[in-house]
Amino acid sequence: MNEVPYLTLNDVRRALSRPRPELEALLRMATQPRPGGAGLPLGHSPKQGGVLLLLYPIDSYLHLVLTRRTEQVANHKGQISLPGGAREPGDHSLLETALRETREELGIRTDQLQVLGPLTSLYIPPSDYCIQPYVAYADARPDFSPEPTEVEELLEMSLNHLLDPVTREEEIWELRGHPVVVPFYRLGEHKIWGATAMVLSEFEVMLRRSYMGQQQR
Repeated sequence: MNEVPYLTLNDVRRALSRPRPELEALLRMATQPRPGGAGLPLGHSPKQGGVLLLLYPIDSYLHLVLTRRTEQVANHKGQISLPGGAREPGDHSLLETALRETREELGIRTDQLQVLGPLTSLYIPPSDYCIQPYVAYADARPDFSPEPTEVEELLEMSLNHLLDPVTREEEIWELRGHPVVVPFYRLGEHKIWGATAMVLSEFEVMLRRSYMGQQQR
């Protein structure tokens, strides 16, 4: 599909209600070769985390929020991430983790968000975390007040930009002393890669398949 669709909240709900895409939907945006392979090592118990893919309208177009992490955080310094973090003992679920971390990082209320559903959990070998992403919706753009020790820069991406084929690029980088092929989504001067790109990739594939299914009816 070459055209970029105009997506509504109903389109997102429909996409999340359909069967999940195969693992390839995530791996299409993984570095190659990927450290640790595709999945969680057998018998391993990694740390747990929750992240939030938060949607909201700007001028009638759905957007999502990303952050550029500071150099003070423990993991993935300076990288582009979805809001979220590690599960704490008081969290009753990973959804609660994702909402709490979003509230703390972005300085927004989360009690009025509509939680639309989960995406596929993803193991991140370099930090030894297994993250559970959730999709949520705010009726209006939140009044962001980012935590300065965690968030260097707030970024916003429209879903139209995410689905535009020209947004996806790839380069050869040297990571941990070895050359790897790195797919990424370009957002202005920024390159969104790694686990964040993999989560966005699954969401992109779900939206694209759902939209195409509707168009064919």
